[in-house]
Amino acid sequence: MSDTNSVKPSSGFDVEKSAFLKAITQQIRAQDIYGVYRSWTDELLLKPYIVSKQKKREIPIDGDVDPMTISRINAFYRAAAACIEKETGLLSQVVVDLNHEGFGWILVFAGHLLLIRKTIRDAHRYGFESLEKVAEEGDKLVAQAVDLTKRFPEVGKL
Repeated sequence: MSDTNSVKPSSGFDVEKSAFLKAITQQIRAQDIYGVYRSWTDELLLKPYIVSKQKKREIPIDGDVDPMTISRINAFYRAAAACIEKETGLLSQVVVDLNHEGFGWILVFAGHLLLIRKTIRDAHRYGFESLEKVAEEGDKLVAQAVDLTKRFPEVGKL
């Protein structure tokens, strides 16, 4: 593997320690029909999720949302669904509905149980300050969803 396809986040955060970040990389690779990302490191695949406040200000919000940004949003929530499935055994589905202006909503559900409901604004500027923040947000969403499945197990099986 060449060094050109490796990027280490400045914080030294280890992707291997986060099941959620590993799930995102699995989702990205699963959608890679041409095998482009096969030789890429996990850190390089996750690098587009890191968007500083300064960079966010520089991203214009006029026009359609970049297809790669939409792919990142989809991979993030599909990873959450995969982690929920792994912990609960319930098949989790993801629905992402974004308009061309970057507004919309995201739903993750199992059976009739709504596990994650997220309104998204400014999808053009989707990203996090660090890999730690990506992992924290994902872990938080998964934990809340798993808690819901424990509180309402019969609804998740409908």
